[in-house]
Amino acid sequence: MNIFTEFSERVKDMLKGLDLQTKDGAAPDLSRVTVESPRDPAHGDLATNAAMVLSKQVGMKPRDLAEKLAEALKNDPDVQDVDVAGPGFINMRLAHSVWQKVLKSVLEQGQDFGRSDFGGGKKTNVEYVSANPTGPMHVGHTRGAVVGDVLANLLAFAGYDVTREYYINDAGSQIDTLARSAFLRYREALGEDIGEIPAGLYPGDYLKPVGEKLAADYKESLKDKPEEEWLPVVKGLSISMMMDMIREDLASLNVHHDVFFSERTLHSRGEGNVSKIDEMLDALRNRDLVYQGTLPPPKGQVPDDWEDREQTLFRASDYGDDTDRALKKSDGSYTYFAADVAYFRDKFQRDFKEMIYVLGADHSGYAKRLQAVGKAVSDSQAEVVVRFCQLVKLFRGGEPFKMSKRSGDFITLRDVVDEVGRDPVRFMMLYRKNDAPLDFDFQKVTEQSKDNPVFYVQYGHARCRSVMRQAAEELSGVAIDDKALAEADFSALTDSGELELLAKMAVWPKIVEAAAETHEPHRIAFYLHDLASSLHGHWNRGKELPQLRFINADDTKLTVARLAMVRAVSSVIASGLSVLGVDAPEEMR
Repeated sequence: MNIFTEFSERVKDMLKGLDLQTKDGAAPDLSRVTVESPRDPAHGDLATNAAMVLSKQVGMKPRDLAEKLAEALKNDPDVQDVDVAGPGFINMRLAHSVWQKVLKSVLEQGQDFGRSDFGGGKKTNVEYVSANPTGPMHVGHTRGAVVGDVLANLLAFAGYDVTREYYINDAGSQIDTLARSAFLRYREALGEDIGEIPAGLYPGDYLKPVGEKLAADYKESLKDKPEEEWLPVVKGLSISMMMDMIREDLASLNVHHDVFFSERTLHSRGEGNVSKIDEMLDALRNRDLVYQGTLPPPKGQVPDDWEDREQTLFRASDYGDDTDRALKKSDGSYTYFAADVAYFRDKFQRDFKEMIYVLGADHSGYAKRLQAVGKAVSDSQAEVVVRFCQLVKLFRGGEPFKMSKRSGDFITLRDVVDEVGRDPVRFMMLYRKNDAPLDFDFQKVTEQSKDNPVFYVQYGHARCRSVMRQAAEELSGVAIDDKALAEADFSALTDSGELELLAKMAVWPKIVEAAAETHEPHRIAFYLHDLASSLHGHWNRGKELPQLRFINADDTKLTVARLAMVRAVSSVIASGLSVLGVDAPEEMR
């Protein structure tokens, strides 16, 4: 049950019943009419902007139109009170029966409460992490991994057809460097003293298993071969083993992808000696999206390697980019951008209607070019969304913290997960908006206090489950299974704390849809903390006011109603934590 959707339809039906007309005698456009929560809860439960957005269309003052609509709303049995505020905003306070319906709906649907078909099955591709396969995941990848994974969970929960994708950058010069680094470890595994790792190669011990595998499989047969012969062999095994390690790192964080797309497949030549990038370039030429021309020098200091020469250029500036983009280098090889265009075209050919890229802050200049590619290649049939994740700073007890480095010169994702656990990492990476810097304190995210958001929310779920176990022990003979709770009499739930909990649960479907629509998964974490705060606050009131306690053996009817509320709260918290990929514990000690 989504009370916002339901009351939005009611408001629109009432507006139609008012026989409003535009100056041309047509029915007014109601598409901008919304029903939301008031900014100040003291003003009511729901608010609508109907009068403000329609007044000009129908030639009425907003206040006059609001008064007219308010009179119609007063006849709705689910509306307890209506107030016209300011120039024409309408605030509504709902009847107690509405909250009873919400509670019943939560109990009947369980963790599926809030799940919807809002996305309409729209085919959506979420690409995230996509780190170079040259080593283990480092701490800088952690936030993007979580944001992308939770965004995919959220969209699926809201009714989108989601594919989680990882783009393997396995075609660049860094892969040659990886292979040469692994070959050095191969020589080491054969017993050679390789000395200090040369500058420019990857020094991490994580490449020792690759060298050992090469030694086991090929013995000394590669050692004396020229580089052009051993490089493809070493490269293939190195990429495979690095990707196995990356998958394991991500799995430790409960991050999983549906598709791992290799950049090499864009460059490889199949039938007719044609690659996917060749096909892309021909398709763009046929639509006059490519031309031969020159680019102006970059603003500011001109790089030493900049050339004033004719290039194969994509008309990116025609589609909102700051400049046109080169598709070929001076040696005739394709640019990284050419691969990006071919990759988008491949996604579009796979029938995705929305492509979401979750990128690190160091890629901040990519948004316009990716959106330009999307508009041009799909002829505006597909939408491109780019979300950037700002840096994470590590602290311990408020002091900047540097962990020991087991993998060369960087801290790994696995280091962080092993230090504090998967759940704190996932939750806290979402406890700030993705484009805001985030401070991650190892001490604070593991302490058991209300100042630790993940503990506070998980403890809320555990507290609910504890109440249910206690009730089962103390109320022998009283049915408190989910079916019985759904049939309870909720009319006794009248305390302000109880109504606050019911109202906050009612917001959950709206939160899901709003977070999905804006691609802002942090809203889920914020909401769960808010709901848990209301639960803990009401619990604390019960310690001083015994009549508010959840279990009262002398009033079974009231107790069952309150247990129904507690069970519903646990379901919503568990549902939200599931979207975040975080466990909902039965107990915490």
